[in-house]
Amino acid sequence: MEPSRHQSTENSPIVVRAARDDEIDQLTTVWYHAWQDAHAALLPEDFKRLRTWESFRQRLRDALPNVRVVGPPGAPVGFHLTKDAELYQLFVASGARGSGVAAALIADAEARLAAQGVETAWLACAIGNTRASRFYEKQGWKNIGSVPHRVETPSGEYQFEVWRFEKKVG
Repeated sequence: MEPSRHQSTENSPIVVRAARDDEIDQLTTVWYHAWQDAHAALLPEDFKRLRTWESFRQRLRDALPNVRVVGPPGAPVGFHLTKDAELYQLFVASGARGSGVAAALIADAEARLAAQGVETAWLACAIGNTRASRFYEKQGWKNIGSVPHRVETPSGEYQFEVWRFEKKVG
């Protein structure tokens, strides 16, 4: 699929493109550190122990056809992953935050979801992740409240409450 171009805050285009197989380790590192930064203080210890570097790597490998990235080939700095009507994952390396990368990724995800016929997209946000919550709201997403959320882990299904955000994209 064609790369999409979005304006950065510096008016230079940010290219969102398909992830490559040889970028899985770099993407895993971005995801692992960004996830730890955003979730370590918010989620139960037993769940955090299940989110190892290798568990993120396997999830990326399994989902690679649906992963879109920003950054030079071989050195992505952020990614999104969509799944059905959900913006399933969106993570940006700490050094790229505030650069427009996240806004370009979310715009790309919204456009891809709309092109797939999704009317209302949704995403789950850890309760207490106010930085992400503010960002989503700035992008036009609405927090519709807390809901139970189930995720798969190597040890089976895990459930906890999250904030659910929705946005009309279609």
